[in-house]
Amino acid sequence: MKASVHNHDEALKDLRAKMPDDKLLCDLGDLFKVFGDTTRIKILYSLFEFELCVCAIAELLCMTQSAISHQLKVLKTAKLVKSRREGRTIVYSLADDHVRSIIGQGYEHLTEE
Repeated sequence: MKASVHNHDEALKDLRAKMPDDKLLCDLGDLFKVFGDTTRIKILYSLFEFELCVCAIAELLCMTQSAISHQLKVLKTAKLVKSRREGRTIVYSLADDHVRSIIGQGYEHLTEE
């Protein structure tokens, strides 16, 4: 009996043509690293439903405002959260529906049976 030969040349040719450049893939990897911190995930999940100020997030997560501010800066740099001034208070929210979708789909994936 003769073994069949697997030919993947066409698939590889097609993938090479569609593969994003290394910088974009590196940026994508860096984005997912931001999701690798439990505190940042808790903050994102908190902002999934409500806009919150630093003090509210700190109280919710039983952390210092300084620690929360540091994590919010990381999230803001990654364009995952945005802020707006409301008087003397800065209020944070998810940056856009893409972030909401990433969090929602990740949660759904983990909780499906």
